[in-house]
Amino acid sequence: MRYEPIKDKMSLIIGDSAVMRRLLYTILGIIFLREWHVKRGLRRIFRDKKTKDVLDAGSGFGQYSYYVAKKMRGNVVGVDINRAEVEKCSKFAENLGLKNLAFSYANLEKLSGDKKFDLIMSVDVMEHIRDDMAVFRNFYSSLRNGGKVLISTPSNFGGSDVYNDGEHSFIEEHFREGYSAEEITSKLKSADLQVENIQYTYGKIAGWYWNLAVKVPVKLLNRSFALIALLPFYYLIAFPLSLIFMSCDYFFPPKRGSGLLVIARKSE
Repeated sequence: MRYEPIKDKMSLIIGDSAVMRRLLYTILGIIFLREWHVKRGLRRIFRDKKTKDVLDAGSGFGQYSYYVAKKMRGNVVGVDINRAEVEKCSKFAENLGLKNLAFSYANLEKLSGDKKFDLIMSVDVMEHIRDDMAVFRNFYSSLRNGGKVLISTPSNFGGSDVYNDGEHSFIEEHFREGYSAEEITSKLKSADLQVENIQYTYGKIAGWYWNLAVKVPVKLLNRSFALIALLPFYYLIAFPLSLIFMSCDYFFPPKRGSGLLVIARKSE
């Protein structure tokens, strides 16, 4: 099962149109539970009025970059390894006249650290990267003293739909299925980043949401992208129930789940 071909086709449809891209951001913000958790984490971080300069490390479609630039009023640089998407996001920001939002190409394993940031956010990225320690060290180099990094990534408990030894992710682009809380804490510590908060997301009930709202549609689109025309009717039936499952995970954090949300700090 692959996400990237679906994302590429969606990107072709929306292009750099401000209307289409903001519509996509709205839809993603509603149907993806991960966005609920990440945005809550960002709001908490931005209570510290010192947070101004932000790096979106692996910006993808650019929805988190846009959220921080528009809602949090931060100065955001979104970087990604997908040059075509970087160009579309750059044009989108230019069309809207967002002076505090820019996008550029970067390989996170080779991030220079020349520019310093108060916050680095990395959402759905680390599971795709082989040399994660190089990236964590680059995050450290790119942060100002006292700066924070927010990471959302699968856990090793059901992350990427893997629950037992010998199973493999149904998402073929993932290099690793996920981290344990202990492993990612240890790796960040090795990069001199101190974990301040770590929580599991996507507990058992959210797993039901995942299957209904994400996995089934992705499987359908892998069969034929033309089936996207049926998705509005599918979500009309499936999403109300999914919304209940999402709310349970959001308001009653699970003790264990298939996702991890981590906030770490560079010592001052």
